[in-house]
Amino acid sequence: MKIRNYQGRNFKKLRSDDKLSKDGRAKLMSTIRSKNTKFETDFLSALTQATKQKFHTHLRGLRGTPDIVFIRRKVCVFLDSDFWHGWQYPRWKHLLKNDFWREKIEKNRARDRRNTAFLRKQGWKVLRFWEHQIKTNNKSALVKILEALEK
Repeated sequence: MKIRNYQGRNFKKLRSDDKLSKDGRAKLMSTIRSKNTKFETDFLSALTQATKQKFHTHLRGLRGTPDIVFIRRKVCVFLDSDFWHGWQYPRWKHLLKNDFWREKIEKNRARDRRNTAFLRKQGWKVLRFWEHQIKTNNKSALVKILEALEK
């Protein structure tokens, strides 16, 4: 079977039982952070080198708390995790253990759409990049950000 996704995952498989106990899974999930992740910090350092413009990270005063905000240029950037924000979600939602996770990811996706629409109506340029885009080719994301800053 030919697998056509960047991590070589087989989305056609059936969900199997969890190899970890309930407590083990809870402990593992509690270690996952929503900000200052490795792909995010690596990208921020590359962005710092690519531009001399000042930017803020995780600006709470702006709806959706964008990961990167250029206030003067009204450009905000979201770096979305493939799992939590549901990259190609319809292809793998059947693999999720229960409705809790399906609902969580579906709510995240809906919230992302609402926040993007709201910010654009407020005059912001909103850029969204998936985790795998940053990991595999962060230069294209940097170019798109620099182009948005020039406009």
